[in-house]
Amino acid sequence: MPVFDLSTTPLRELNSALHALSKGANDTEFEVINPRGSHSVAVGIDAPVTVEVRGSVGYYCAGMNDGGTVTVHGSAGPGVAENMMSGTVIIEGDASQYAGATGRGGLLVIKGNAASRCAISMKGIDIVVHGNVGHMSAFMGQSGNLVVLGDAGDALGDSLYEAKLFVRGTVKSLGSDCIEKQMKPKHLAKLAELLEKAGVTDVKPEEFKRYGSARTLYNFNIDNADAY
Repeated sequence: MPVFDLSTTPLRELNSALHALSKGANDTEFEVINPRGSHSVAVGIDAPVTVEVRGSVGYYCAGMNDGGTVTVHGSAGPGVAENMMSGTVIIEGDASQYAGATGRGGLLVIKGNAASRCAISMKGIDIVVHGNVGHMSAFMGQSGNLVVLGDAGDALGDSLYEAKLFVRGTVKSLGSDCIEKQMKPKHLAKLAELLEKAGVTDVKPEEFKRYGSARTLYNFNIDNADAY
């Protein structure tokens, strides 16, 4: 297992080694020590590699991940797993704002809390937050699932499209065009699957409420002008 000590090794060497995997390199497991809040750790992975990061990271960790499994044994700054395509990213601590932004696939698990705009403009990613999420989470969410075991801040799901939101705790307020929806058997089944993948074993899907789009803002209608 290659070990990269970012206190002595330039970050570029780590990311270059990860990018070389798609060109036939043999290493499949990496360890990163002393990240010390470095930015852009393990970005652009394009192969089924496992990366263990021992400490907290700065912004855009695991951005554009496509097939890798990245675990951060600490907290993450803004934009973790931004634009992720596939694979898994696990944050053992907290995540700063816009975690999972524009994500198109894969699974992001945050075992602590996530700050504002978590899942903004999500496009197919699945995000499970064990704690709370901040204001404007899932703003303009297009598809995918956001699961929150704790509470959600103001304006959840503002201008939502077809992303599905599941919240176990309280929601401070819903954003424009976001409403509570019926939890059907297919939603319970999907939620159970996501909880299992995220390692949540002591919570039942029936404890959540589902939120989604009222579908009044898809096209401009003068009757809905006050909602814009």
